[in-house]
Amino acid sequence: MALLAGGVAMVGLLSLVLSNPSFDDYEAHAGDQLVKLGAKELCDEPTLPMVLRLWIRNCPELIASQRDALAALAGQFTTRRNLVVASLYSTRMGGQELLPGLRLPGFDVLTLGVAGRFVILRTDASDGASK
Repeated sequence: MALLAGGVAMVGLLSLVLSNPSFDDYEAHAGDQLVKLGAKELCDEPTLPMVLRLWIRNCPELIASQRDALAALAGQFTTRRNLVVASLYSTRMGGQELLPGLRLPGFDVLTLGVAGRFVILRTDASDGASK
Protein backbone atom coordinates (compact mmCIF):
# COMPACT_ATOMS: atom_id res chain seq x y z
CA MET A 1 0.00 0.00 0.00
CA ALA A 2 2.84 2.40 0.87
CA LEU A 3 4.48 1.57 -2.46
CA LEU A 4 1.29 2.48 -4.30
CA ALA A 5 0.99 5.79 -2.40
CA GLY A 6 4.63 6.57 -3.16
CA GLY A 7 4.07 5.80 -6.84
CA VAL A 8 1.03 8.07 -6.97
CA ALA A 9 3.00 10.86 -5.27
CA MET A 10 5.84 10.46 -7.79
CA VAL A 11 3.41 10.58 -10.72
CA GLY A 12 1.83 13.72 -9.24
CA LEU A 13 5.21 15.36 -8.76
CA LEU A 14 6.32 14.42 -12.27
CA SER A 15 3.10 15.86 -13.73
CA LEU A 16 3.77 19.17 -11.93
CA VAL A 17 7.33 19.27 -13.29
CA LEU A 18 6.15 18.56 -16.84
CA SER A 19 3.31 21.09 -16.66
CA ASN A 20 5.44 23.91 -15.22
CA PRO A 21 4.62 26.80 -17.62
CA SER A 22 7.47 28.09 -19.77
CA PHE A 23 8.51 31.70 -20.19
CA ASP A 24 6.78 31.72 -23.60
CA ASP A 25 3.57 30.52 -21.93
CA TYR A 26 3.85 33.38 -19.46
CA GLU A 27 4.44 35.93 -22.24
CA ALA A 28 1.24 34.79 -23.96
CA HIS A 29 -0.66 35.04 -20.66
CA ALA A 30 0.80 38.50 -19.97
CA GLY A 31 -0.15 39.64 -23.49
CA ASP A 32 -3.76 38.61 -22.84
CA GLN A 33 -3.78 40.43 -19.50
CA LEU A 34 -2.27 43.59 -21.03
CA VAL A 35 -4.90 43.59 -23.79
CA LYS A 36 -7.64 43.47 -21.12
CA LEU A 37 -5.97 46.19 -19.05
CA GLY A 38 -5.25 48.35 -22.10
CA ALA A 39 -8.81 48.08 -23.40
CA LYS A 40 -10.19 48.98 -19.98
CA GLU A 41 -7.79 51.87 -19.34
CA LEU A 42 -7.77 53.36 -22.84
CA CYS A 43 -11.13 52.41 -24.36
CA ASP A 44 -13.65 52.08 -21.53
CA GLU A 45 -12.54 55.17 -19.65
CA PRO A 46 -12.01 58.53 -21.36
CA THR A 47 -8.21 58.48 -21.03
CA LEU A 48 -7.37 59.10 -24.66
CA PRO A 49 -7.33 62.67 -25.91
CA MET A 50 -10.50 63.65 -27.80
CA VAL A 51 -8.66 63.82 -31.14
CA LEU A 52 -7.51 60.21 -30.80
CA ARG A 53 -10.96 59.02 -29.70
CA LEU A 54 -12.43 60.54 -32.86
CA TRP A 55 -9.71 59.03 -35.04
CA ILE A 56 -9.73 55.49 -33.59
CA ARG A 57 -12.88 53.67 -34.68
CA ASN A 58 -12.63 50.42 -32.74
CA CYS A 59 -10.34 50.90 -29.76
CA PRO A 60 -10.66 47.38 -28.24
CA GLU A 61 -9.90 45.75 -31.60
CA LEU A 62 -6.88 48.01 -32.07
CA ILE A 63 -5.55 47.04 -28.63
CA ALA A 64 -6.22 43.33 -29.27
CA SER A 65 -4.28 43.50 -32.55
CA GLN A 66 -1.20 44.41 -30.51
CA ARG A 67 -1.38 41.27 -28.31
CA ASP A 68 1.92 39.83 -29.61
CA ALA A 69 3.77 43.14 -29.23
CA LEU A 70 2.38 43.56 -25.70
CA ALA A 71 3.41 39.99 -24.84
CA ALA A 72 6.96 40.66 -26.06
CA LEU A 73 7.03 43.93 -24.12
CA ALA A 74 5.97 42.14 -20.94
CA GLY A 75 8.67 39.55 -21.54
CA GLN A 76 11.32 42.28 -21.58
CA PHE A 77 10.29 43.41 -18.10
CA THR A 78 9.76 39.97 -16.55
CA THR A 79 12.06 37.73 -14.55
CA ARG A 80 11.33 34.06 -13.96
CA ARG A 81 12.30 32.06 -10.92
CA ASN A 82 12.03 28.37 -11.81
CA LEU A 83 11.10 26.28 -8.77
CA VAL A 84 11.01 23.06 -10.87
CA VAL A 85 7.40 22.17 -9.98
CA ALA A 86 6.24 25.78 -10.42
CA SER A 87 7.61 29.16 -11.48
CA LEU A 88 7.36 32.67 -10.08
CA TYR A 89 7.17 35.48 -12.63
CA SER A 90 7.81 39.07 -11.59
CA THR A 91 6.79 41.72 -14.11
CA ARG A 92 7.61 45.34 -13.37
CA MET A 93 6.93 47.92 -16.04
CA GLY A 94 5.33 51.24 -16.71
CA GLY A 95 5.99 54.89 -16.99
CA GLN A 96 6.99 54.62 -20.64
CA GLU A 97 5.51 57.34 -22.81
CA LEU A 98 3.34 55.84 -25.57
CA LEU A 99 2.34 59.13 -27.15
CA PRO A 100 3.02 62.73 -26.15
CA GLY A 101 1.09 63.22 -22.93
CA LEU A 102 0.05 59.53 -22.69
CA ARG A 103 2.11 57.35 -20.35
CA LEU A 104 1.81 53.63 -19.81
CA PRO A 105 0.47 53.04 -16.28
CA GLY A 106 3.07 51.59 -13.95
CA PHE A 107 2.50 48.17 -12.45
CA ASP A 108 4.26 45.38 -10.62
CA VAL A 109 2.78 41.88 -10.86
CA LEU A 110 3.88 38.68 -9.14
CA THR A 111 2.44 35.56 -10.78
CA LEU A 112 2.69 31.88 -9.90
CA GLY A 113 2.79 29.45 -12.81
CA VAL A 114 1.84 25.92 -11.78
CA ALA A 115 0.14 22.95 -13.46
CA GLY A 116 -0.14 24.81 -16.76
CA ARG A 117 -2.00 27.74 -15.20
CA PHE A 118 -1.19 31.20 -13.90
CA VAL A 119 -2.33 32.66 -10.60
CA ILE A 120 -1.74 36.34 -9.89
CA LEU A 121 -0.43 36.58 -6.34
CA ARG A 122 0.12 40.34 -6.06
CA THR A 123 -0.45 43.48 -8.12
CA ASP A 124 0.64 47.02 -7.44
CA ALA A 125 -0.40 49.77 -9.81
CA SER A 126 0.31 53.46 -10.13
CA ASP A 127 -0.61 56.39 -12.35
CA GLY A 128 -4.23 55.36 -12.91
CA ALA A 129 -3.84 51.65 -13.56
CA SER A 130 -6.37 49.30 -11.97
CA LYS A 131 -5.41 47.08 -9.08
